[in-house]
Amino acid sequence: MQEGGLQIQKGMNFGIKKNYSIVLMSTAKNAPYADSLLEGGIIEYEGHDAIKSTLYNKKEVDQPARTRTGNLTENGKFLRASREYKAGLKEAANIKVYRKIKPGTWVDMGFYSLIDGYEVSTEKRKVFKFLLQPNDQFEPNTSDFVDLAHNRQIPGEVQREVYERDGGKCCLCGSEENLHFDHILAYSKGGSSKVSSNIRLLCAKHNLEKGAKFG
Repeated sequence: MQEGGLQIQKGMNFGIKKNYSIVLMSTAKNAPYADSLLEGGIIEYEGHDAIKSTLYNKKEVDQPARTRTGNLTENGKFLRASREYKAGLKEAANIKVYRKIKPGTWVDMGFYSLIDGYEVSTEKRKVFKFLLQPNDQFEPNTSDFVDLAHNRQIPGEVQREVYERDGGKCCLCGSEENLHFDHILAYSKGGSSKVSSNIRLLCAKHNLEKGAKFG
């Protein structure tokens, strides 16, 4: 629903939208990939494995940059974009990040800039790592109203605290569908994104009603 009905099936989706890409991430202990939150809000995002096969254990082979036919994998596309940015050939690619905080529950982390990509060696294989830097300036044409775009400035630990405090439901009607993190005192009016006391869960209906009332 957040992406206009677009079905997001993969963790990495380069260029899936007109002017931005989408990734799904998780920092849970049992997550399939080692995504990390670094200082300054930067995300270190791990590339994805080779396709599942009976010929090998995909967790024991190098993550591929190309398919067997020579086409770029999602890893390859992200790596190429990061290299073009570092070489000054293109602006940093815009990446929309969704973070899984519990089974079936995803948080819209907002937009990030792809600023680097590299390969690292582990005990068994080589994996790709990509650095995503928070981007407060990018506003896609599809944004409905400003306050939703500020979700990205709410730290992950605050999001989790608010979600658990509010029971995963809209504070006004109890809906569990299409929830948003809402600033009680608007960010544009000086409201903080860093404390849970200024953040609450609202369903899309009540969040939009608030936007119409104060917009």
